[in-house]
Amino acid sequence: QVQLVESGGGLVQAGGSLRLSCAASGRTFASYVVAWFRQAPGKEREFVAVISRSGDRPFIANSVKGRFTISRDNAKNTVNLQMNSLRPEDTAVYFCAANPSGVTLPITSAYNTWGQGTQVTVSS
Repeated sequence: QVQLVESGGGLVQAGGSLRLSCAASGRTFASYVVAWFRQAPGKEREFVAVISRSGDRPFIANSVKGRFTISRDNAKNTVNLQMNSLRPEDTAVYFCAANPSGVTLPITSAYNTWGQGTQVTVSS
């Protein structure tokens, strides 16, 4: 089973950009689907993006489509979330999650491995 560690969060002004990275341990990373979720204070965890094992089928939530992109580099065991045109409502803790089953569902129960999260704060 892989272990996931997120990085790249921070404080940014509205309209700015951040690039989050999810680094995975383990030699079987390429066999995992990886997704990003986020959770704002007092709210449920929300799907952001998911990418297939090979990286050829990214899927982005409507709330961030056109501003966020997801990519992966299996040789480096990383999945990145590029976030542009950030808004105050994007403020949340961002989590990466993985599953070995191949499913790319936008729901938390589809993922059995989670990172510890990284805080993203967007000021107005």
